[in-house]
Amino acid sequence: MTSQVPVAATPGSATRRRAAWCALWALLATLALLLAGAAVGSTGWESLARLGDDPVARQIVWDIRLPRTLGAWLAGALLGLGGAIAQGLFRNPLADPFLLGSASGAALGGALAMAWLGVSPATAPWLARLGLSGVAFIGAGAAVLLTLVLARGVQHTLRLLLAGVIVGVVLGAVRDLVELSSPEILQAMQAFTLGTSAFVGWAACGVMALALGLCALVGWALARALDGLALGEATALSLGLPLARMRAGLIAVLALATGTAVAQTGLIAFVGLAAPHVVRSLVRATHPVHVLLSALVGGVLLLGADILARVLVAPQELPVGVLTAALGGSYLLWLMHRRTRAGEGA
Repeated sequence: MTSQVPVAATPGSATRRRAAWCALWALLATLALLLAGAAVGSTGWESLARLGDDPVARQIVWDIRLPRTLGAWLAGALLGLGGAIAQGLFRNPLADPFLLGSASGAALGGALAMAWLGVSPATAPWLARLGLSGVAFIGAGAAVLLTLVLARGVQHTLRLLLAGVIVGVVLGAVRDLVELSSPEILQAMQAFTLGTSAFVGWAACGVMALALGLCALVGWALARALDGLALGEATALSLGLPLARMRAGLIAVLALATGTAVAQTGLIAFVGLAAPHVVRSLVRATHPVHVLLSALVGGVLLLGADILARVLVAPQELPVGVLTAALGGSYLLWLMHRRTRAGEGA
């Protein structure tokens, strides 16, 4: 795949207009999908006007469907933002938010919490649920810190990438051992590893919204370092950018975004990888704009997939992580095929 990260150039008026249209499209799609998500129940599509006359139905919409729908968008936005930062940081269009081991660390934390507390995401009371998400987030943060220790800091991108892969494999093996020693958590861990927004409530939405606001603000402020890195590290240093500090800040944003999303919704593949590619196919912009647009598009992609997962086999439900993997993999295969055909025709 020959896709490149956005170049470091001052966007012209045409690029700004295109970026504004892209953001407007994403916001309108988000609004439409939020309304659609509120209307999708266990039996498929339902009329919101009819539900308004039933107090029980209104409670179901308010307490279950709306937080789940908003939570899916927030998790997708966090993964999309993390994916844009990862691809710019590693200068690789195939990078995803889980490269630093955060997914494996969160999964290990979730497995340990389930084994210790003896609960699953479906049956845990709110205090135990908060403990489950908290331990998963701590696991994600610990995995990133371990990656940084093994890589001896953030200066060497290749060493950081290799350390992340090693940490992910090792923590995945430890998680398997925890599951084997506590077979009663296997079913609950399956829901976590396949990814689902079914257990997201208003408290989880608040946590993700706070994390998204912080990550978007800091990521936007530091994203000019990614523009400098796109020109080469020597050029970035010659521009006077404090690369070490900015890299550390971006890695912190990446860890916070992915750790928060995974702690609340489990492992959802391809959203963080595909969202920056979709943005890049629509508009070529500098990284500060690219990062924010990737967050918006990531939210749209995951929310759309979540609604589709609820509708396809209603009254049953597909794990949204399975659906995003299938759709995202198909999209990237098509993209690779199209670029290969274009290269052969050149």
